[in-house]
Formats: sequence, structure tokens, C-alpha cells
Amino acid sequence: MLDERIEGIAKRVVHCGFRVHSILGPGLLESVYEVCFCHELKRAGLSFRRQLEVPVVYDGMRLEAALKIDVLVEDIIVCELKAVEFVLPVHRAQLLSYLRLTGRPLGFLINFHVPLFKQGIQRFILDDARRTEALARISIR
Repeated sequence: MLDERIEGIAKRVVHCGFRVHSILGPGLLESVYEVCFCHELKRAGLSFRRQLEVPVVYDGMRLEAALKIDVLVEDIIVCELKAVEFVLPVHRAQLLSYLRLTGRPLGFLINFHVPLFKQGIQRFILDDARRTEALARISIR
């Protein structure tokens, strides 16, 4: 269960994605949706970071810039944006990996290449045990 503050931010994030989709519709490049999504986040008064590099620690070796999160909102919610015909299991695994690696509690996989926005959004919650383990291992700048 997430606290009310996170749920409130999550609702605003979903609304921002909905606005972008209702104005632009499907059929554009992911990079276009990302810029417009971030514009909506800014209009909603939410802080965010785009293309955030996430290092991976493997066998004591820190791999810088190994991964990039599309958008991190309020330093809490990971948003992985897509503009694809089909969301594949690897896309879900990618978001879950980002949540585990960063210890963030909530993520959205948002695919803008769908007729209805509700068909393109999926919500993922990281359980508390995995979150605590991740926070002990890594920090992102």
C-alpha cells in the first residue's frame, strides 16, 4: 500500500499522460511523447528528471550510464514511455528492473500507440522488502 502523497502524485502523472494522448493520439515517436509528457508534468507543478542515468553495480564494479529511466517524477515515480504496437514482456521487465535498481516504490509503463489511453497504461508497485534491499545498495544522482 502506498501513502496518500504518492497516490496523489500518481493520479497527476496519469492525468498528464492522458492529456498528451488525448491531444496527440497514437502514431508519433516516443521522443515526441516524452517532451510533451514532461511539459504536462511541469504545467501540473510536478518536478521530474528526463533520461536519468542509473548505474548498475555488478560484482563490486559500478557501471555508469548503464541504464536510462525515461522520466522520474518527484524523485518517486518511474515512468517508462513507449510508442509501440505491442507492449512486450521485456518492456515490463525493464520497468520492474528500474524499480528494483533504484528502490522507487511505483512505476508506470505508458504506451502512447493505442486507441484509448487506458489500454496503454500499466502500474507497477515494488514491494517493501525489495525496496529496502535496493535502497541499501544504490543511489542515483
